Amino acid sequence: MKSGLDPSGDVKKKVTGRFTQKSTFAVPVEALFGWHAREGAIERLSPPWDPIQVIHKSGGIKTGATVILGMKEGPVRYHWHALHTDYEENRMFRDIETRGPLSSWVHTHRFESLDGNRSSLEDTIEYKPFFAPITGLMADFFVRKRLSRIFAWRHRTTAADLELHQRFQHLPRKKVLISGASGVLGRKLIPFLTTGGHSVLTLVRRQPQTATEIFWDPARGILNADDLVGVDAVIHLSGENVGEGRWTAEKRRRIIESRVSTTYLLAERVSSLNPKPGVFISASATGIYGDRKDDCLSEDEIAGNGFLATVCDHWENAVQPALDNGMRTALMRIGVVLTPEGGALQKLLLPYQMGLGGRMGSGKQYISWIGIDDALAAFYWALMNEDISGPVNVVSPNPVTYLDFTRTLASVLSRPAVLPFPAFLIKLFFGQMGVEGILFSTRAKPTRLLDTGFNFRHSNLEEVFKHVLGK
Repeated sequence: MKSGLDPSGDVKKKVTGRFTQKSTFAVPVEALFGWHAREGAIERLSPPWDPIQVIHKSGGIKTGATVILGMKEGPVRYHWHALHTDYEENRMFRDIETRGPLSSWVHTHRFESLDGNRSSLEDTIEYKPFFAPITGLMADFFVRKRLSRIFAWRHRTTAADLELHQRFQHLPRKKVLISGASGVLGRKLIPFLTTGGHSVLTLVRRQPQTATEIFWDPARGILNADDLVGVDAVIHLSGENVGEGRWTAEKRRRIIESRVSTTYLLAERVSSLNPKPGVFISASATGIYGDRKDDCLSEDEIAGNGFLATVCDHWENAVQPALDNGMRTALMRIGVVLTPEGGALQKLLLPYQMGLGGRMGSGKQYISWIGIDDALAAFYWALMNEDISGPVNVVSPNPVTYLDFTRTLASVLSRPAVLPFPAFLIKLFFGQMGVEGILFSTRAKPTRLLDTGFNFRHSNLEEVFKHVLGK
């Protein structure tokens, strides 16, 4: 399929639709434009309920740059080919569809300085569906509805990201080493950092394919310290997925080994560098607290009961080489991260959309949750804020019971939630993983984040569901 545009962006066929989204941002125009021009902007602007896969890109956003995106409409997957046709620094850039699902598409991004500290972005899209005379108003309605959801989310996300980056604009940009970059959190964290001007290196267990990848093999203790020279910070996210499959003896071994050995190896290698990175940030989990009923849990609480508590305790102790060598070290005790791209919410979506959701167990147990964007922001806060060290609860300030969690999700999806899932069925189907992951009660509070001035984007559960689901 060919676009109705030539490379200069001139429309050959009259467009049938026009969509505009304009917002004001509390940053100078140079910061707003620079954010869009940096590596990772396309990925960061991909909505979680309708994610985009970047298959190929070259040339950034300047004239002549190209990008191929993997997208889908319902069950149908397709490729979108785009060409950048115009570029004026700090003023505008434009891209057009050269092959894709529409007869024509022209997307113009216009930037304007309002004063020294404020700027505006206007996204204007002119489009024409195939068979426009036949599809008419119906096609236009669905295109505009989809664009409205996406660009409202994009502008909110851009504004919040820029606000956080601006808080640390006086500090040098960092070269950050990330392990576990292919996981849900890692995939999102990389573009969050690069759009803020930082550079990222990733650890991989295969042959490196780019200059930003570094090989390691934790099982054999392989990680060349020479490859790490110049790294300013380390964010360690590696670990076997605890929510996949029953906890057999072999699964338990992998869960422990994938956390403890990797953490110790990485902490030992980076702490031997001269100069050393300024900070070592290691993932942990609120599972360290075990089943604590209604107790409010700050970071000062000791480890609790259960397999996950034992794993997290060993996991956190494995950072000792970094501590022994004087590195600032943060232990990020992550709660249930809410995003439809992975984790608990991804698993719950289909049954709840089908009206098959309901109370889990008694429903009285607490779940400590956090929206994906706040989880990313918490890691950035730990990266840039010298006052952050030791355990950090990466959770919303408002934990809820499972009963409230299920009711809120069902309400946002406009579905009933009346089918209970009794505790004995959870134990039968999921074993100990279901007991600790669903029936244990953890009411953690983000005391450390709040005490250091962290601002949550979404502290209300309904708000975060609407944000990540495009509602």
